[in-house]
Amino acid sequence: MGILSRTNLLFIFTFILFAVSCGKGEETDSYEEFPEVDEIIEEGLSESLYSGAVVLIGNDEEILYQKAYGYATLYDKDLSVVEEPDSMTISHLFDIASLTKIFGTTYGIMALHSDGRINLDDPVADYIDEFATDSHSDITIRHLLSHSSGLLQWYPTYYVLSDSEDFIPWVVDQSLIGTPGETRRYSDLGFMVLAEIIERESGESLSDYLNKRLYERLGLTRIGFSLGPAISDQIVSTSHGNPFEKKMVYDDEFGYQIDIDPELWDEWREYSLKGEVNDGNAFYTFNGVAGHAGLFAKAEDLARLLQLVLNDGNWDDNRLISPETINEFISEDEFGNGLGWAMDPDFLNAEELPPGSVGHTGFTGTNFVLSPNGNMYYIFLTNRQHVGVNENGNYPNLRDIRSELSKVVFH
Repeated sequence: MGILSRTNLLFIFTFILFAVSCGKGEETDSYEEFPEVDEIIEEGLSESLYSGAVVLIGNDEEILYQKAYGYATLYDKDLSVVEEPDSMTISHLFDIASLTKIFGTTYGIMALHSDGRINLDDPVADYIDEFATDSHSDITIRHLLSHSSGLLQWYPTYYVLSDSEDFIPWVVDQSLIGTPGETRRYSDLGFMVLAEIIERESGESLSDYLNKRLYERLGLTRIGFSLGPAISDQIVSTSHGNPFEKKMVYDDEFGYQIDIDPELWDEWREYSLKGEVNDGNAFYTFNGVAGHAGLFAKAEDLARLLQLVLNDGNWDDNRLISPETINEFISEDEFGNGLGWAMDPDFLNAEELPPGSVGHTGFTGTNFVLSPNGNMYYIFLTNRQHVGVNENGNYPNLRDIRSELSKVVFH
């Protein structure tokens, strides 16, 4: 069976046509400036790449374009259309997955750096005593941010850890897969460690530090971790259980090749996720608050954080992050990326970007690209997991849609 049954395809096309005919989707007055966006996003809807999306385009001063498409919730765990589909709005909150690495952890580290509380080339052991071992003592904060620490890229920590307090002793006990600083290997575990640095240096939880130091000062009231059932009706649905992540553990041919008996643990979620972080490590080990995943946000929240960068760290005549810090983090390093911020066009699923562009992608179907030199950015949030996996166990590929969007915005 493919992503959707024929019956469900008829349902979704009916809903989409009804939505378009009713003019569904909130947008700015500048909609006419980006006439191709509708066509690109609706093509993705028609191909069942997602059931809903929000696109936002802006610069340092304003949001130029914002519109919602399709449905925030359309299917139940059996991929049958629910009785009351939830129309997508620009106010809906998304599980932004690995965009947490930027809008949570990287911003938190930037704030600490701007305040002079950390140095990027300090050993992690200066902040986390457990790292003072023969194997891990050479790892620096810069190595973690550039994904060159040599730490494991991914591991189902919920197989071996029942509490986040056990994470640091466990990760230090794991053999490195490379020499720190030599090779870039994208690592979730590295950003889990960065979150621990934020907590130990600030003396606050990751969530509290980000709220007090950044989000509240920017006037952001809804972005956050583990938002709870009280506002679940305002949150976009993601996957139906964790079929892809289960495949990562069970499939011996998968890239990470985890050396563990997959039958040792069997608490996989088998229901549709809404308001509950999709990432298994964030959910099971970190109770929803992690450095690599876990943030929920609407597009406008992320836009304001990007505007902060475009305004050299200033907001309402207050300097939240120094321009020197921002420049340090979004400048290209020896691996062709920024610190935390990705710059590799292939990773960003975009071609011919303006020089110096940065961004990131998220597994739930989220991404953004920011061009500091061009004073422009776009945010593209979808619920691609909500339409289910295909016969190979994979979620829809958004590469072409993202590439087309980048061409519209930046060319």
